[in-house]
Amino acid sequence: MESILLIIVIGLMGGIAVGLQSPMASLISQRLGMLESVFIVHLGGAIFALLPLLLFYGGGKLSQWKSIPWYVLGAGVFGLVVISAISYMIPRIGVAASIITIVAGQLLVGTILDHFGLLGAAQRSLEPTRILGLAIVMVGVWLTVK
Repeated sequence: MESILLIIVIGLMGGIAVGLQSPMASLISQRLGMLESVFIVHLGGAIFALLPLLLFYGGGKLSQWKSIPWYVLGAGVFGLVVISAISYMIPRIGVAASIITIVAGQLLVGTILDHFGLLGAAQRSLEPTRILGLAIVMVGVWLTVK
């Protein structure tokens, strides 16, 4: 099993990336428009992922895309929703409140996925302490956004 420290560092890096991407996407959205922002963010990400994939990995397993379940091909749509939501919220409630609201939504859906073991998640039953934790997060969202 991987080191817990490595897992935490990678998680923090992901959080930092969201924390930086969010206001950047919002700025693009404010200057150019929401759809333009979503397009620019995803185009940049696609190019950044495609270049090393082609140059260093010879395409990797990209040619096997037909082997994955059809419904997971819609994952990119959720990225559009995230960028759109963040771009809408930041000028209205600020960066911290926007990010905590997005994270709260992630925790809610993550809890459901864990409880039922959906989409490849390790099954982890919903216990009273987890419910309390989610309730505390929701109170934190309300206090941060109000």
